[in-house]
Amino acid sequence: MQFPGSIFDRPAVRPALGCCLSILLLAVGKNGCADDGWPFVRGPAYNGHSSETDLADEWPAEGPPVLWTRKLGQGYSAFVATGDRVFTQGQNVTGQYVYCLQADTGETVWEYRYDWPYEAAGVYPGPRSTPTLSNGRLFFTSPDGLLCCLDQSSGDRIWSKDLLKTYGIEGCDFGYACSPTVTDNMVILPVGGVNAGVVAFASETGAEVWTSTSEPASYTPAYPIEVNGAALIVCYMQNSLLILHRHDGQLIHQMDLSHGYDEHSAWPIYDEPNLWISGPFRSGSQLVDVSVEEPQTVWRSMTMSNDVCSSALVDDHLYGFDIFDVQSKTHRPSRGIFRCVDFHTGEEKWSNGTGRPRRTSNAEEFASDIGQAGIIAADGKLIILNELGELILLKTDPQLCVELARCTVLGGELTWTPPCLCNGRIYVRNHSTAVCVYVGQPTNLKIEGTLRAGELSQKQYRNLAAIVLAVEPEYAFDVPHAQWLIQWFAAGIALIALSKLSAAYTRRTLGASPGSPWIELVLLCVPGALGTTVLGHLTNEFIFTWPVCLYAAFEFVGTPGAAAKTESRSAVIFLRRRLPLFIFLCICMAYFLACRRLSLVFEWAFLAGFPGAMPAVWLLRRMQTRVNRMPVAEVFISCVGFAGFFAATAGFLRFRY
Repeated sequence: MQFPGSIFDRPAVRPALGCCLSILLLAVGKNGCADDGWPFVRGPAYNGHSSETDLADEWPAEGPPVLWTRKLGQGYSAFVATGDRVFTQGQNVTGQYVYCLQADTGETVWEYRYDWPYEAAGVYPGPRSTPTLSNGRLFFTSPDGLLCCLDQSSGDRIWSKDLLKTYGIEGCDFGYACSPTVTDNMVILPVGGVNAGVVAFASETGAEVWTSTSEPASYTPAYPIEVNGAALIVCYMQNSLLILHRHDGQLIHQMDLSHGYDEHSAWPIYDEPNLWISGPFRSGSQLVDVSVEEPQTVWRSMTMSNDVCSSALVDDHLYGFDIFDVQSKTHRPSRGIFRCVDFHTGEEKWSNGTGRPRRTSNAEEFASDIGQAGIIAADGKLIILNELGELILLKTDPQLCVELARCTVLGGELTWTPPCLCNGRIYVRNHSTAVCVYVGQPTNLKIEGTLRAGELSQKQYRNLAAIVLAVEPEYAFDVPHAQWLIQWFAAGIALIALSKLSAAYTRRTLGASPGSPWIELVLLCVPGALGTTVLGHLTNEFIFTWPVCLYAAFEFVGTPGAAAKTESRSAVIFLRRRLPLFIFLCICMAYFLACRRLSLVFEWAFLAGFPGAMPAVWLLRRMQTRVNRMPVAEVFISCVGFAGFFAATAGFLRFRY
């Protein structure tokens, strides 16, 4: 490039200029990936952008090359990368780990175990946060509030802090999820403690540098920005947004957002002097000018509510998923629309999707939907990983949604973990598998023997919730209220009464033994299992009848006729006598797994209701022969037993929550 008449025309300057350009090119590398790679969950600039160039504009029909795939275990931690190493967190049955992997092979370089598994059988198992790389060190946090600094090369621990023990953590009921923000030789974290809402630590030693406010924390990491030349930090807390001086924690602005329980996982976006913020619970978004003494709202709109996946800003336009559900769902894709919105006005430019429920019967309707997704902006394109594990390439066009390519790389289960881009490689993962996909120009790939994305062995995702739950709880983490419990109890009593009378009639018709409980088990479990679906379609209400199956199994295992009556000690008779207990345990396990799969969180509490049913089951056991000859008495005792079972569960819910 020529600059006539400028300093660059001087002969003495040209060699120095060439040397500087050479150093710059060496630092950037052939794919435009700087030496710092992708050091933070949102990239080197905290905004989801990569400076990489020379990325492919399209992929073959069979998908881009896959460099490696491996099992990694549970967790929501994304990858960070530098040089020939990538890092993430995960857990298996033995504990939680930080993993350092070879970037081109996925082989383990080192691993660091820091805790036992976190909620391994829960709805959100595993670590939530992503590590951070800075100056040869790796910083990470755990769901229980551990902050730790490791040597990046060896994985050796340098220092650690127990945030929960030292400060107390408020506002992070789902586990601590803030990735460490390392800037200005400090590690800055929203903590949510008393007089320690936000805390800064020295990155070299872990010593406390400053603390600020007493606001409860949330799930979004601290966000460094500059306003009018001042180094500030944005902290998205539970009920407010704080802007602090970065060097001493002095409070500059506090924007009150809500009261009571609230949560914030999606990142704000800053383009001086405007800060864009969005939240879940259909709260919409707003643009705020933070350069003035009192922040001023530029625009506010109900468009673009973000939950667990953050939007990206490219050329004055926001790209992101506007969620219609109040919360993201772990059992099905979240409902909403992917939009492009003008950053300065809030005007929608285009949208993708209808926001309708995704049912099995209309799956084809959603074939071109983007859905809720993590986004990387690079080389004039958006690289997107959606909940269904589809990797999508979009052109950054504010006038039209132009899809350049799409392939499935993590099929079979939902994922919210954002992608990572470094050296033309995309690193993605879900709760079981990690995959490295090459998205650069094919001529730049020097690795032989790679797979194609279309050749990966993947499961087909099935929306079980669409089949089983005609109506689902809107807030999965709301304790069942009194009206629900009354409806569920009434439905359960009705099913038990009808099933018991049907069993008595069936026994007489078939001439079955009065002491045989197998007919009752089947005739109670079948309507109990199907009742939630059928009643949901009939009433358009969430009426939960699965507890009938638990009570039926408990009554079955306590009935003498369910087991062999012989005193023989042979192996066959030994197994037969324990068959009822085995069936009971199988039904309990199936119930638990089904509730977990469908995010029926508090419905697990019915597994604690068995003590309340014990008196009635004991009475049935003592009076089995006489009761079987009197169906009305059997119905009455079973209904009393179910009432005790239900009352014990309700008491447990009230005591525990």
